[in-house]
Amino acid sequence: MDSDRWKQVDSLLQSALERPPEERDAFLRNACGGDEALEREVRSLVRSQQQAGSFLENAAIEVAARALARDQSKDLQATSDSPIGQTISHYRVIGKLGAGGMGVVYEAEDIRLKRRVALKFLPDNLAHDPRALQRFKREAHAASSLNHPSICTIYEVEEQDGQPVIVMELLEGESLKERIRKGPVPADELLELGIQTYDALAAAHAKGIIHRDIKPANIFMVSPGRVKILDFGLAKAIPSYRPEIESEEESLTLEGVIPGTTAYMSPEQVRGEEIDARSDLFSLGVVLYEAATGRRPFVGKNHVLIMNAVLNEKPITPSRVNPELSAALDTIIVKALEKDREQRYQHASEIRADLQRLRLGTDSGRATAIAIPVAATGFRKRWKLVVPAGVAVLALSVGSYFYLHRTPRLTDKDTIVLADFTNATSDPVFDGTLREGMAVQLEQSPFLSIVPDQQIQQTLQMMGQKPDAKLTPEVARELCQRLGSGAVLDGSIAQIGSQYLLTLKAVNCVSGESLASTEAQASDKNHVLDALGKTASEIRNKLGESLSTVQKLDTPLDQATTPSLGALKAFSSGRKVLLTTGEAASIPFYKRAIELDPNFALAYAWLGVASTSIGEPSIAAGYTRKAYELRDRTSEPEKYFISAVFHKEVTGNIEKAEQSCQVWIQAYPRSWIPHSYLSGAIYPVIGQYEKAVEEAREAVRLKPDNPVLYAFLMFNYTSLNRLDEAKAAYGQALARKLYSSYYPPALYQTAFLQNDAAGMAQQVARSAGQPGVEDELLGLEAETAAYSGRLREAREFSRRAMDSAERAEEKEPAATYSALSALREAFFGNAEEARHGATLATGRSAGRDVQYGAALAFAYVGDDRRARTLADDLGKRFPEDTLVQFNYLPTLRAKLAVRRENASEAIENLRAAAPYELGQTTSSTYGWTALYPVFVRGEAYLAAHQGNEAAAEFQKILDHRGIVLTSPIGALAHLGVARAYLLQGDKDKAKVAYQDFLTLWKDADPDIPILKQAKAENAKLP
Repeated sequence: MDSDRWKQVDSLLQSALERPPEERDAFLRNACGGDEALEREVRSLVRSQQQAGSFLENAAIEVAARALARDQSKDLQATSDSPIGQTISHYRVIGKLGAGGMGVVYEAEDIRLKRRVALKFLPDNLAHDPRALQRFKREAHAASSLNHPSICTIYEVEEQDGQPVIVMELLEGESLKERIRKGPVPADELLELGIQTYDALAAAHAKGIIHRDIKPANIFMVSPGRVKILDFGLAKAIPSYRPEIESEEESLTLEGVIPGTTAYMSPEQVRGEEIDARSDLFSLGVVLYEAATGRRPFVGKNHVLIMNAVLNEKPITPSRVNPELSAALDTIIVKALEKDREQRYQHASEIRADLQRLRLGTDSGRATAIAIPVAATGFRKRWKLVVPAGVAVLALSVGSYFYLHRTPRLTDKDTIVLADFTNATSDPVFDGTLREGMAVQLEQSPFLSIVPDQQIQQTLQMMGQKPDAKLTPEVARELCQRLGSGAVLDGSIAQIGSQYLLTLKAVNCVSGESLASTEAQASDKNHVLDALGKTASEIRNKLGESLSTVQKLDTPLDQATTPSLGALKAFSSGRKVLLTTGEAASIPFYKRAIELDPNFALAYAWLGVASTSIGEPSIAAGYTRKAYELRDRTSEPEKYFISAVFHKEVTGNIEKAEQSCQVWIQAYPRSWIPHSYLSGAIYPVIGQYEKAVEEAREAVRLKPDNPVLYAFLMFNYTSLNRLDEAKAAYGQALARKLYSSYYPPALYQTAFLQNDAAGMAQQVARSAGQPGVEDELLGLEAETAAYSGRLREAREFSRRAMDSAERAEEKEPAATYSALSALREAFFGNAEEARHGATLATGRSAGRDVQYGAALAFAYVGDDRRARTLADDLGKRFPEDTLVQFNYLPTLRAKLAVRRENASEAIENLRAAAPYELGQTTSSTYGWTALYPVFVRGEAYLAAHQGNEAAAEFQKILDHRGIVLTSPIGALAHLGVARAYLLQGDKDKAKVAYQDFLTLWKDADPDIPILKQAKAENAKLP
């Protein structure tokens, strides 16, 4: 049943329960409109509520009980009734430990045995409630009948003023609920937790006791590796019950009101069926899922939607939420959460045994399968020891059967470390080349996942190795162990006469056990890449990938890369230099690769990426276009990559770029790259920052050690004004010891939005001397100064930013700073300075964004001819470009119309921009074009004397500070609001808005034309 259906059921249930019993039948017949299934469902729920009343009534009971419990617990220690200092039997009460809705717990000293214990009392407000008293006694009886190291021990039950007092062991530590708040529980801890708790349940079930309220709050972690189950107050199988209204934190387990906690209930509990021990197994499965992932498997905004999720929704596989988990643990948790209890584990001992086997497998480095492979291996060994010699052939046949039909050694959750090939020839052309070729071949597999070189280099440094250290089998195996990968793949090449022999083997990096191997011969040097491709295909199949996907996704290496060993060698060197030195250093190697093979599509693609990264999008577009023309000479994942980049960076067609990424994700669900591209390059262009955050999160899940992904999270959270989450993303990166050149500008922008001058200065200092980063921070300082009207200071920062970019040979960024400077001057009314800056910018670059900035500056200062010429050129050059056609051109045309005093035409032009007006460029130095259509629309409404509409547009800018950031329109929007209020005749609001602007510009240069205008307008107000 979907959530809408549940909402309908819940609504009808409330209405039915509000009517007298004699009217309910007629009401339900009419309200359900002939939907018999709906009517049956509601009638069933009505029957289950008649003993305890409606959901809403019990919610009120719960709220009242919680309030009473809170008030009582606050006052208890201060009242004369507090037991502190008293002696109850032979227990001296020392102090209060805590209080909840159903009990107050104190620390006490056992005078006889000289030990510390815990005493549990009923709260005063429930001390005379017979149901609460019954529950309290049942807890004592149930738990005291159990003697297990993982169940909180009940020593005895005493009495105080006619009320029972439970004496139990004193526990020190924290609840699992508190532990989960810190993040997912590591796998080794999780296995131990599961083994102990299921063992405890097995003991309880053997005594005929069902807990019925297993949840993280009732599991206590007393020390590393030791847990205790608490609170057997609901223990007892009851045929009928009523689910509770649950808060986000925890439930109040009042007898007859809330027996259990919805999010942890089994489906049979939710349906009101009689439950058995398997219900506890399901609940503990929910707990294991939450502990493993940090999130509950079944969620909803209210109890009805949670119940629906428990009954009908399949939770996300745990390892998709936490990729650190093994497939074997997935199998166990998924089986524990089977909705049909007949398909679930039947006894706690079964799941405990599977967890134990998994723990043993993890300890020995083989955590990829549990029951069948282990049993088969053990059987095979025992068989060899006991069979008579006369049936040795039969034993061999059985052993061969189990070997040939064993579960694959790797799963689609494992990763592989690819070592360098051992080059036993004297030819250096094979050094690095064969590994690169093998990587390209294996990346075609949707099953196997190669650890990226960037992650390998980070781990090498942690190992005390150089980042470009040779990946010998020994080094690769240590890498594999540190990264928790499934296997090392290493190969070798040897020359025998004129022939070459390639061998390839996969090894378990913990045990050293061989998982698979293959070899191939090449008749001569020119056929080595053919042989390499053959070994790659065979090893994919032997490691567990289906033959159908191997055959379908197996582009020959000479087509996926190049038939030229020399070109592949140059390309491989470029990829290595890229990671150790940077994008600029890799470009000569890629250029050498395309000199040796002019049809090397992958080399063109990476030339485009590198050129974009150093701020040369115009040059990059040529390389990317060539890669797109040659895309059939690449593997499947590279085709998706090239297509996405081509549509984003060359045509600018965001819809097609997004489609390429979505198809890529479907074909290769383990790849983080399409998610990264969506979050960092595609969704921000069209202002879809929520989607950008989702994609960045998914990319981080798939590739948690990539530093750039955290920067994308930071930028997109900032755009949504979610600054705490932006800073938290940076904290996650720091915790992993990651760094990206994107971090300083992201942190600077966050500091700017929080008016943190020291934080901004810190990032500027941090970036000093870093090519490609220093100029960006100087550019941000220029924008910040201009935001407060300090125009002379802004000019100096812009000059320094341009100089820094030119020193780094970054022509496009230098031109961008010039265009931004021209725009500032134009906005502020300095026509000559604006014309000069715009002319300088177009002389430096014909890039799309630079040309737009210059054209807009010309439009503002009345140079319509030059503005129109640049706009027309943009339209012709970028006919598919989403940003150009639906943001830049409508804004330019609207501004020109405003200049011609044709406000209605301007407003009409900007209709096309409305869906994209929150978007911004992502290909230049930093995004700066956001909300320009909104600003110009506000000006158009002012020109049309439509004050209400103008105020709404300028207010939109003020409401999206995280997108506008340091742009001068963020400051000028205050002035726009003031002028809009003045048009409305609301002089009081206008005066406040003028004051906001003048306060912001209190340190502004006094000769700025727009400042003079603002002061004059403000002076005329009464």
